[in-house]
Formats: sequence, structure tokens, C-alpha cells
Amino acid sequence: MTSSAPPGDARPAVLIVARLPKALEERLGSHYECHTRDGLSEAALEQLSPRIRAVVASGSSRLPRELLARFPALELIAVFGVGVDGIDAEAARERGIRVTTTPDVLTADVADLAMTLMLAVARDVVRADAFARGGAWKQGPFPLSTRVSGARLGIVGLGRIGLAIARRAEGFDMTIAYHSRSVRDGVPYRHVADVKTLASQVDFLVLALPGGAGTRGLVDAQVLDALGPCGFLINIARGSIVDEAALIRALQEGRIAGAGLDVFEHEPDISPALSARGNVVLTPHVASATGATRAAMADQVFDSVRDHFSSKF
Repeated sequence: MTSSAPPGDARPAVLIVARLPKALEERLGSHYECHTRDGLSEAALEQLSPRIRAVVASGSSRLPRELLARFPALELIAVFGVGVDGIDAEAARERGIRVTTTPDVLTADVADLAMTLMLAVARDVVRADAFARGGAWKQGPFPLSTRVSGARLGIVGLGRIGLAIARRAEGFDMTIAYHSRSVRDGVPYRHVADVKTLASQVDFLVLALPGGAGTRGLVDAQVLDALGPCGFLINIARGSIVDEAALIRALQEGRIAGAGLDVFEHEPDISPALSARGNVVLTPHVASATGATRAAMADQVFDSVRDHFSSKF
């Protein structure tokens, strides 16, 4: 969809810079003059850019200062997701550009997948499935795996998603501790002052914090060594939070037991060194990818754009 508007359309011009559900694109296109970045040449974008008043992005979109500067009339960035680490927040604030996300509606699904990855990697579900399907069971039993119930869980980031993960973990009788920039009031979980110390005290380390420059490479070789050869890393946050080269070395050298990963440093490209590991469970950034949640996210994005322009149109 390069444009859904007839020539001379006076409706607000909206630029879509991410893959969105088709129904959301169509809904936006029925109300606004919509253009998709992939459908525009540089010359066409240059001609259009002075009229762009809203950008619809995803949590993985990159909107640096120099790109935002190309849209002098920009008023709104509506994000289909909760991640805003790719958006130059300071540049947006300086210009009074409103940034909206889709919180709350995806919390349950992301927390569910965190627990799914934890169970899948600890109980070796992927290899067990291949073992059963391939007939190897006839030659003997499958190797023993790791118990999750009663284990020690460390959560890095106790926001909405981190809390939802903790509540699910309570159902598995796990001992729960967390690290965040400040102590969270009203929770029964133990706060640990730094990530390395937390990793040294748990069996499963789950990442549920925002990406961005402030958390890039937070989980490095020292944290992984603290997690140790019986510990598992679960990441449903952002790939940038983990030093991926250090993670690969730790897995290859047996310095951690395994990992469950929904996000990657260079996604959608995944290192062959990760995909080759049997003790790593991989999913393609699908933590919020259920029909119900994506529909609710689409509603929130549309509502953000509609509400922004409602006083004018």
C-alpha cells in the first residue's frame, strides 16, 4: 500500500514503517492518507515527508533523530508494541512529538511464552519431540532433564511483564528474586542490587526489561559465568540486552546449561552457532503473537491515531 488516498486528499498523512496486520493497514487507510515506507522511492518519500503528521511503527522500528528530522510536521509516533528503544526519545521530546505504545494487552502472552521457554529448555522438549517422532525411543529411554518446580527464578525487570512472569512462577512453587533500578513496593519478592549477583543466586534468569543504550550488553560473560553450568537464560525482552557472542561461547563451553530465546541481537538473522545448539530453544520474536493480542494491539494503535486527530477531524 503506497497510498490509499485520492489525489488532493486533505486527510492527515500517515507513514507506516513496519509490518502491520492487514486489517489495521486497511482500517488506517480508510480514515487517513496512508503510505508504507517500503512502497516509496527516496524521491517519493522526499516529496511526501513535509506532510507526514503521524508515523506508525513497531517495537523493532528504527527512528533515529536524522530520520525524524525529515518530517517537520510530525506530531505522533504510534508504536505497535511496547518497545521504543529504536526511537530517539530525546528528539521526539524536543519537538513535542507524542509517542504511544500498546501496553497491558500483550503482558499475559509474553509472560506465557517466558514460562513456555523455561519449561521447554529445562525439560528438553524440542529434543524429546524429535526423539519420540524419530523412533529413537525404541532403543532406550530419553535422557533425564531439569526440574522447574521449586527452582530459583531471577527476573531482570519487574514491570508489568516481569510481575506477570513472577505470578505464573508462583504456581510452580519457585523462589523468586528480581533486579530492577529501584525496589518495587508491595511485592513479596526479594530485590537484588545487581544482575551478576542475581544470576549467581538462581537457576533461571529471565530478562523482562526494556532495550536501548542503557541496557545494551547488560548480560555479559561475567553474568553468564555467575549463572553457571546449571543455569538457564530466558530472553523475551530485547536481543540487544545480551552479549550474544558471550552467550554463544558460554553455551559452547558448557558454562551455562541452556537458553530459551525469543529475541536476538540481529534478528531476523540468527547465528548458526545458536541454531545448532540442542540446549537452546528458539522462537521468532512471537511472544505477543496470538490472534487475540494482536487484534487488541491493532485497536490500540488505531485508537491512538484517531484520538490524536479527533479534535481536528
